Amino acid sequence: MQTTQNDIGLVWFRNDLRVQDNFVLAEAIKNHKSVIACYCFDPRHYEITKFGLKKTEKYRAQFLIETIENLKVNLKTINIELFVFNKAPEVVIPLLVENYDIKSIYRLKEWTNEETQVLEHVKSSLPNDIKFKEYYDQFLFHPEDIKMRFDEIPNVFTVFRKKVEKHVCVKISENIHSVEKIESLNNDTQIPSLEVLGFTSFEVHLNSAFPFKGGEDSALTRLNDYFFNTKKLGVYKKTRNGLIGTDFSSKFSAWLANGSISARTIYWNVIKFEENYLKNESTYWLIFELIWRDYFKYVSLKHQNNIFKIGGISQKNYDWKSNQREVQKWINGETRSNFVNANMIELKKTGRMSNRGRQNVASFFAKELLLDWRIGAAYFESMLIDYDVHSNYGNWMYVAGVGNDPRDRKFNVDLQAERYDNKGKFQQMWLQETLF
Repeated sequence: MQTTQNDIGLVWFRNDLRVQDNFVLAEAIKNHKSVIACYCFDPRHYEITKFGLKKTEKYRAQFLIETIENLKVNLKTINIELFVFNKAPEVVIPLLVENYDIKSIYRLKEWTNEETQVLEHVKSSLPNDIKFKEYYDQFLFHPEDIKMRFDEIPNVFTVFRKKVEKHVCVKISENIHSVEKIESLNNDTQIPSLEVLGFTSFEVHLNSAFPFKGGEDSALTRLNDYFFNTKKLGVYKKTRNGLIGTDFSSKFSAWLANGSISARTIYWNVIKFEENYLKNESTYWLIFELIWRDYFKYVSLKHQNNIFKIGGISQKNYDWKSNQREVQKWINGETRSNFVNANMIELKKTGRMSNRGRQNVASFFAKELLLDWRIGAAYFESMLIDYDVHSNYGNWMYVAGVGNDPRDRKFNVDLQAERYDNKGKFQQMWLQETLF
């Protein structure tokens, strides 16, 4: 039921940077006559971590800037002003609350350590009567619908998948409509440039498999192109292990990671494709991958901050090393494996690596070099455009043997290179980069 109040609602955007199918935004609009929004480029995200790596490197920073630029434009069309700050949320949100007499703050519910700490900082900086309206809105299958408590999440993906596929419906949120414009509003905040965030500008590499811009509009354009213009979705399962080019996989992960598009929007467009064109293993496999994404989120909800600990969620003790020379050789593409090296150089030059590449370089790092897997995960966190905390740490634990893989496998990188790059085209393309 719609309730119209005189006060202004504040939407604090985090990793839900879209207008379409955004439950948090829809709730704010439903409950308030007018709405403002904010996004913070938190300086802590650009600091050096305990592993000596910058938390966010230039590739994801640029993609985020483009995303916020697009979000600001799209919000403006429904009369919502986006305030953007290059400061910590606990510094600037109290100012918005005071200036606009905010009583309710709407936000995406997060649960990992850093996100919850920031929330506590914000709450402690505000009056006690400010209400926080928090919603899970990053799933395909919503927590209220899976009929499992978090502590009941299965330890094996297949068990989880079969349960949710059989019993859970995917619901998309209501359409977003305009709110009343705030005539007296003045917003002189600026979206920071790459240089302001501490980076130098760069050109997208000519061989990048991800030459796309950030933002909801780009995400929807890509979806329409991959599904309905080229119909590449129909062969996704056959091509998804590719290494070169833009169309061997959907490339949705970067937009999903910062919430420029919802998993539900992708899901319902797969269904639309199946109804209008064809339904096959490939169309199912894209949904299968979305379920994997959900699963890692539920794994982190179940195990909380154990996903960041050296023993992982299985609490296994291995004799991990932290040899900085070996770590740097891996980062720079100077290992014994040309296949690993090519993938690492691609990551360094573009901020992206294929799923096949990630599994191989992570397995090599943890199982062959026996290096502390958390260092590898931290490097991925720094470099990847599509970094997602749950998928990143879930996958690294899985490959390192401290997560959800009951078989504790090791990738044979030489056989993998022979199978997926048998003519050496991918390796040749990136290994020559070391000459420049």
